Amino acid sequence: EVQLVESGGGLVQPGGSLRLSCAASGFSFSSYAMRWVRQAPGKGLEWVSTINSGGGSTSYADSVKGRFTISRDNAKRTLYLQMNSLKPEDTAVYYCAKENYRGQGTQVTVSS
Repeated sequence: EVQLVESGGGLVQPGGSLRLSCAASGFSFSSYAMRWVRQAPGKGLEWVSTINSGGGSTSYADSVKGRFTISRDNAKRTLYLQMNSLKPEDTAVYYCAKENYRGQGTQVTVSS
């Protein structure tokens, strides 16, 4: 059974940083590209970033480019999202995703 468990969210002031983690199990983690997506209050899912299976190729939504960094540790079966220079518009529930699977999400709130 595919399991994705996100952690690391919280309340942070504008300009602050957070690092999200996603622990994966139930599949061959190192064989799959992984994504972060987010859902802001009252809005649909928004793609944030993708990393390929080996970690050597990444892509980002324009809204987070230059501020967020996706990475992975295949030995630890863990996906990360380093978020810097956070803005109020980054407030959302963040999910890690593999194909059609998503975790339960972790809330990120950016507010003063």
